[in-house]
Amino acid sequence: MLAATQLGKLLAQTGWVARIVLLILLGFSLYSWALIFQKLSMFSRLERQTSKFLHYMRSAKGLPEPSAVRTAAEGSPMVPIYMAGYQELQSQLNSSNPHGGKVWSLNAIATRMQNAASSEVRAMERYLPWLATTASVTPFIGLFGTVWGVMDAFAGLGQGGASTIRAVAPGMAESLIATAAGLFCAIPAVIAYNHFVHHVREMASRMDGFTVEFVSQIEKQTRS
Repeated sequence: MLAATQLGKLLAQTGWVARIVLLILLGFSLYSWALIFQKLSMFSRLERQTSKFLHYMRSAKGLPEPSAVRTAAEGSPMVPIYMAGYQELQSQLNSSNPHGGKVWSLNAIATRMQNAASSEVRAMERYLPWLATTASVTPFIGLFGTVWGVMDAFAGLGQGGASTIRAVAPGMAESLIATAAGLFCAIPAVIAYNHFVHHVREMASRMDGFTVEFVSQIEKQTRS
């Protein structure tokens, strides 16, 4: 309660420039936190569904139908990758294909799966640049408020005609609040950005591993 009262007094002392700065920072912060919670939920869901997908695939005999895979692990980014590889395999085995009846290009299967994986990675990375922008820009917005507050403090000092706390307090209040607000926006954003980028890279690595595993399984079947 005491801290909230002190903060309210400091906010009451700020000028219109500092309040605009604080409103901008508030907008950055609210949107960033909404994005952080959304991404946390998304990656948690993707992790669960991907574990289900890999367990289902490794316990299945042969290559199951895409519809069965989708039912078993709907929402996993591995499902579109599997579907891409399965469809390319069926296309090569199609009797209407000039090479019909046999697998003629494992590289074509791998390439199609890698393209599907790239699309899934882009979907996971969506809006992450906003967190990077927040982490890099908001400290400078807060710094602008700080500089403006210092200027206002010196202006108040000149008008007061004496170096008293009362003369410089309003400007210094603006300065400190803007600095704290900028850091409050930037620190969670940079932590969340690094955390989510790590998740994206880990998921991309698992996608690459599954692609290699899928192609190797087809190669074994064609040689047997």
